[in-house]
Amino acid sequence: MLICPNCKSKNLGKIGVNQYYCWDCFIELSVSKGIIHAHQVEEDGTLSSLDDLFDEHERTIQF
Repeated sequence: MLICPNCKSKNLGKIGVNQYYCWDCFIELSVSKGIIHAHQVEEDGTLSSLDDLFDEHERTIQF
């Protein structure tokens, strides 16, 4: 089960292959090799990485 590393919500929508959107804190998540990468969507549509805000344990998918 995928959980948002930012707000711990399970309210995620799938927006692409291995890409999700958190409807509670409005960040985009992508998954690669079992690691969640978090991004903030900017006003111009670009993505800014939020990975430096979380340690690797918080970004690892728990099975």
